[in-house]
Amino acid sequence: MTGTLAAIGAGFAVIGAAYGIGRIGSSAMEAIARQPEAANKIQLAMIISAALIEGVALFGVVVALIA
Repeated sequence: MTGTLAAIGAGFAVIGAAYGIGRIGSSAMEAIARQPEAANKIQLAMIISAALIEGVALFGVVVALIA
């Protein structure tokens, strides 16, 4: 039973991260389309945000599998 709940928790963490990174990518592409001259700054912010979300998702998966 515990393994099943851990898998569900890890799955939710991964789904949440995928949704968040997808939203970041979508918003960044819209912002670059509006202001192409700011593409470098937008891309840098997008990469940093995606890395932070990925780190939190990894932490969530580890916590779900340990608990």
